[in-house]
Amino acid sequence: MTPKILQIPVGQMANFTYIIADDETGEAAVIDPSWDLDKIFDALKKNGWKAKYVINTHSHFDHVIGNEQVAKVTGAKIVQHKASKLDKDLEVSDGDVIDVGRFKLQVHHTPGHSKDSICLVLDGQLVFTGDTLFVGNCGRTDLPGSDPAEMYDSLFERVAKLGENLVVYPGHDYGTTPTSTVGREKKTNYVLVPRTKQEFLEFMGASD
Repeated sequence: MTPKILQIPVGQMANFTYIIADDETGEAAVIDPSWDLDKIFDALKKNGWKAKYVINTHSHFDHVIGNEQVAKVTGAKIVQHKASKLDKDLEVSDGDVIDVGRFKLQVHHTPGHSKDSICLVLDGQLVFTGDTLFVGNCGRTDLPGSDPAEMYDSLFERVAKLGENLVVYPGHDYGTTPTSTVGREKKTNYVLVPRTKQEFLEFMGASD
């Protein structure tokens, strides 16, 4: 079983919106809708997919501002981590599973960039990392709700322990390639160089 994955560049901040779909059942989920929503609607219509969920990797505006319109047009339910303070239809927690057709998205709570950040692992094949992990970097930890100590735990105790063959689909097109793998990032991403938490905090400029 192979899911259909559409990686859609949107807006002026190098964001990615994603559509994942099961061609056999026609069910789909939209991840992080923000700008250029016509691209989403056109893709759903062209492929005969019905959006079951809108899923946000976190609640920053550039990942959620399309939520209400996509939900209104498609009837999709908005899914966010329970720590999000935004309007949502379904709350998820670490370890929960979201079914999209025959496929399963497992929720990994990865705070650091924001309190409600999650990564989504699809059937052991790939991971949507939002702003937790980029190709060649990680999300900022100097924003309201950010925490570099939590980012350390999320990167080294969660993301880096995922299967090395998982394809990484990040929230922004900030790297040399639009996708990567967990294994490649462990070898080449300077934020994943093995460090103690104190060393990481110093590296991130967050040490006292």
